Amino acid sequence: MKLITEQQVIASDQKIVMLIADGLGGLPLKPGGPTELEAAKTPNLDRLAYEGCQGLLDPIGPGITPGSGPAHLALFGYDPIEYNVGRGLLSALGLDFDLHSSDVAARGNFCTLDADGNVLDRRAGRIPSIQSEPLCSKMESEINLGDIKIHIRSEKDHRFLLVLRGQGLSDQLHDTDSQQTGVPPLKCQPLTESAARSARIVDDFVVQARRLLADQEQANGVLLRGFAHRLPLPTMADRFGLRAAALADYPMYRGLAKLVGMEVISRDTNIETRYKVFDDNRDDYDFFYIHFKKTDATGEDGDFDAKVAAIEELDATIPALMETNPDVLVVTGDHSTPAAMAAHSWHPVPVLLHGGFVRQDAAKNFGEQAATQGSLGRMPMMHLMPIAMAHANKLAKFGA
Repeated sequence: MKLITEQQVIASDQKIVMLIADGLGGLPLKPGGPTELEAAKTPNLDRLAYEGCQGLLDPIGPGITPGSGPAHLALFGYDPIEYNVGRGLLSALGLDFDLHSSDVAARGNFCTLDADGNVLDRRAGRIPSIQSEPLCSKMESEINLGDIKIHIRSEKDHRFLLVLRGQGLSDQLHDTDSQQTGVPPLKCQPLTESAARSARIVDDFVVQARRLLADQEQANGVLLRGFAHRLPLPTMADRFGLRAAALADYPMYRGLAKLVGMEVISRDTNIETRYKVFDDNRDDYDFFYIHFKKTDATGEDGDFDAKVAAIEELDATIPALMETNPDVLVVTGDHSTPAAMAAHSWHPVPVLLHGGFVRQDAAKNFGEQAATQGSLGRMPMMHLMPIAMAHANKLAKFGA
């Protein structure tokens, strides 16, 4: 969908900061209880909510559970249906891998399989990178796919990038990760007739990997998803006239940022250090994307209390961010990851807007229930970007 606001872009010296608490939205553990965000003690976010306005965002559409890739593209103002990007491409970009146009990239997880070949843990206990890196090297050097060359890079912890390089490869492949436990990994199914050979190659890789990893206690199997060729997208500079910067430590989110033309200016794991990097570079960019991962990881682990603690950890850093005086601040998540479900969900995500020409609403705290009463209402996530730009005086009047 082409946003009419692209025709109204004007320059201003206002800086937009988008602070993304990954998987922020949640659910109560029992009827009438609080969500993780509502249970957390968040005096700093509550103050911003009181001074600003709130609403709810649907990343893809009502009832649709999003992956992180399309949800982030929606945050950046892109229609996630029109720009449907495979996870493998994002991993490759985030790792600065030189992906050829004919390559097929996939995001891999090391997983734990039981004696019957069923998935016990999709993330192999979140093994650290120091354990996964040698396993990636072993697979790359010992798996033989004939005339297809493979490249494998550790992404972070249990995650890795697989790149297949050869002639006639297709990315029209179904994931081998059903995203469920208690069942075996899926066979790779071709989505088109011309992808049948590529599906057989993927299945061969998975079989050899399992044989090679058989002696591992946790990482004794692999799951693959998001098969993708390299795909160019219009940049945020092209679409919105924004010089955009990203501050993120996870490779996939750096890949997303690069895909839309952002420059990665910080990979530091300390979020307060990223705030300082923003402040030091504010004159060089118009838009700053700052990513916080822990809220999603704890939700996926099904740990309600740990997600509450992660939100409180983020809240404690807000004074340091506000000391940098962002002109327009957006705080939201890319999707909901309720600990009660231990997975991404379709529930709308609370969003907080502060600064600029904000119209204060009646909400007194930041949370899902308060957001239902917020003046931003409920809207598609991709409409957030033009709203942030308008508050930063970056959109001209439409029509006479």
